[in-house]
Amino acid sequence: MWLALLIALVSGIAMAFQGSLNSALAKITGLLQATLVVHLTATLAVGVLLFFPLSDGHLGRIWQCPWYLWLGGLIGVVITYGVVASIPRVGVALATTAIIVGQVTTALIIDHFGLFGLDKIPFTWWKAAGLILLATGARLMLN
Repeated sequence: MWLALLIALVSGIAMAFQGSLNSALAKITGLLQATLVVHLTATLAVGVLLFFPLSDGHLGRIWQCPWYLWLGGLIGVVITYGVVASIPRVGVALATTAIIVGQVTTALIIDHFGLFGLDKIPFTWWKAAGLILLATGARLMLN
């Protein structure tokens, strides 16, 4: 469990750097152009990583997936564009805080209902309190 949390923490750190770098790129190239560059370089990186035994997956199974599982790439474009558009206007800290509040709120809903075939993890009053505190912290960041 601790390793998974450490990986998530590193991902959060990477997101702050990524958003900052992508926003700087967009200042030079434009929002959609930066979004394209980000996804092309990510595609190239994953294409290279497929040649290493880092996963026991099978790309040929992609045709067995429900249609909605293909939406991740489209949502990735929305995320990248949204991050790139928001950071220059509100700053990295506030944009990231808003992103986290949105992520946690949505994650609680997905967990509670067990959407997309995931295990159901019930919503509790402790989680509600945590979400309220998180949103309050986000509000404090506005000042």
